[in-house]
Amino acid sequence: MKKSISVIFSILLLLFTQLSFSQGLNSILALDANNVITVGSQGKILRSSNAGITWTRYTIGSVDYKCISTIGSDVWIGASEGKVYKTTNVNSPLTGYSTGLTSVNGVSFANSSTGYACGNAGGIYKSTDGGLTWILRNTGVGNVKLNAIDFLDDANGIAVGDNGYVYWTSTGASNWSALTSGTNRNLLAVNFYGSNGAYITGEWGVILKFTGTLTLTSVKSRITSDIRSISGTSAADIHIVGGGGFIRNNKNSSNEFLNFEVNPVMTNLVSISYLNSTTGYAISSNYDGIIKTTNSGQSWEFTANTSMSIAWVPKVTGLIEGIGNNLCTVPQNRDELFVVYQRGIYRSIDKGENWTYLGIIPPNIANGPTHSFYVSPLDTNVMIAAVENAPTDRIVRSTDYGNTWTVILEKDFTSYGTPLEIDHVNPAIFYFAPDGGGFYKSTNSGISFTEISGNYPFRSPCDISVQWEQPNVIFIADGVTSASEPGEVFKSSNGGVNWTKVHTNPGVGSAFSEIPCIMNSAFDSNLLYLTNWSGSMRFKSTNAGDNWFAIQSTTFSGWTGEICQEDPSLVVTGNYGQNSSLTTNGGANWNQYAMPAGGCGAGMIVPGRDYIVAAECSAILKLVMYTFGPQNIEEGIVSNNVPDKYALYQNYPNPFNPSTEIKFDVLKTGNVNIKVYDETGKNIMTLTNGVKNPGTYSVKFDASALSSGLYYYVMETGGTILSKKMVLVK
Repeated sequence: MKKSISVIFSILLLLFTQLSFSQGLNSILALDANNVITVGSQGKILRSSNAGITWTRYTIGSVDYKCISTIGSDVWIGASEGKVYKTTNVNSPLTGYSTGLTSVNGVSFANSSTGYACGNAGGIYKSTDGGLTWILRNTGVGNVKLNAIDFLDDANGIAVGDNGYVYWTSTGASNWSALTSGTNRNLLAVNFYGSNGAYITGEWGVILKFTGTLTLTSVKSRITSDIRSISGTSAADIHIVGGGGFIRNNKNSSNEFLNFEVNPVMTNLVSISYLNSTTGYAISSNYDGIIKTTNSGQSWEFTANTSMSIAWVPKVTGLIEGIGNNLCTVPQNRDELFVVYQRGIYRSIDKGENWTYLGIIPPNIANGPTHSFYVSPLDTNVMIAAVENAPTDRIVRSTDYGNTWTVILEKDFTSYGTPLEIDHVNPAIFYFAPDGGGFYKSTNSGISFTEISGNYPFRSPCDISVQWEQPNVIFIADGVTSASEPGEVFKSSNGGVNWTKVHTNPGVGSAFSEIPCIMNSAFDSNLLYLTNWSGSMRFKSTNAGDNWFAIQSTTFSGWTGEICQEDPSLVVTGNYGQNSSLTTNGGANWNQYAMPAGGCGAGMIVPGRDYIVAAECSAILKLVMYTFGPQNIEEGIVSNNVPDKYALYQNYPNPFNPSTEIKFDVLKTGNVNIKVYDETGKNIMTLTNGVKNPGTYSVKFDASALSSGLYYYVMETGGTILSKKMVLVK
């Protein structure tokens, strides 16, 4: 299967296009067993006092809240206008204190008095009075944007920034020493884990380990997505998030983060916070998705009132027929993607959002559609393709970015297969499997192909799969020549010289059973999937293809698919029609998503959890995913003035649909509880429940999920009980 080297349309689609990730959440922190706080852009703060069962939304000001630190009940929040805001027990109002920074990108308090903040232009500031005043402490730090800071104690700390800059102090920020990172990628997060040192993460999958020396150790990540956040309880139990929503940990491995945690999010995760060894929270920057685990990351679930929307969206339409799996990426630009329709070449440099037509494989070279296509990772001017041609199909090659083409090899291949595959370890090597026997290899980026000697039991190969880290292990998904000869899978452990049959696809009744697609994983050499043309099921292997077992049946015949290149728990398959299926838990459960009318699902590529592109017969599609966090309760402070008495005001508007605003006055500092009841007296929602300082507050109540009728809202505080009626009309 081709690999990389390395709903809702109309109104919702318009909304998604106009809004950006900057409107989402930025940081989350679990304070204790009950209290969790997450902050974001445009004054957004969400707080839960019951371990994520319900959330209260605050909008305080309009600044972007970027980072959080906590000691006991004290909470400090760094903001984009250079202030650090302080609160107690995560209650509004917040009090902001200027640091001297233009933007506080990171904040870390070592104790209730001593804290540090970092930001742009090499700025590092220190506070010794709990965040009230700040003093510049950046001796030894260059003029670089700093993105995160963490202190083990009041003496030892690390700040990280753009272009691979890392600074370490052991003197409480009196002076800083530059560490050798070995990268020029932007670094985004840092966390200490006691005397075992610290981990640092950044863009393009960077993971670095600090052990007290001036040179950092690089940790292999095998991804190119940004790793944006780290959290854990010890050096041997650390969790990372980023990119397209993956969560990984280093349990059972001291050096690598290769254990994947199943979660429903398929958009960016930007922050993770573990309270203890079992309980953790993570957030998406994409519309406030919040997830939680209570079993050490074995599984993650959306918290209350959080949901996800997934839909295929056409990006290019009106194309000439495409077939095969004619999509590829190149490692020089993780966002770059190529698709060939018929013989027309299209390129995207923004993860499939927009496309540019590059040119065409000329008719004198080929007269039919392209089945396999690659841009060489060694030289992006080099393109190689398997194309239909009458009377004989061809392998063709270009050395000038598709301007001119040369015929390399003439051999027929199956009318719907993908007969060309690349070696992921040595991208100068290509393999070709034509009809009627023979297996060909190129060791010079497609300049020439040589037939490999040996036995060739396959008849009409549909797909080739080369293991990522053991390229001598190769699989052929064979087609059929008659109903009595079903598709089979053959395995070679010596680079295609010899082959062993490892699977025969069961048919349905008298129908033949083809194997159009075989998929392998970049992370787990034992993991493979295959699709079934007429059997309406998929098969999976967990022992390197030696044995296969059927997994959940489909309502359609499988045609194509791919294992996510950054997370093997996510797999996408498609059919020769308008359906696709997706699993986020390794095939235990599948969800179907309709593809717009356009004919066959000709190909599919899944570089990341948030980056899935498919090629129908006449269109390029992208799977667009959004998470929606808790929206039903929104709370903010109206005034800090001390009122004359406790008061609960009539909601406005009233009647309402679907939301309304409720204001209330708090006379003295104390707990305020406001609940909503239906006509039967059933408590249906808690609007607020927490300590409030004197002032006037407002809470937004969203009743989208409720039916029309009469409702009551009741406020209990300071020995006072107040109530009002409101009417929901839909």
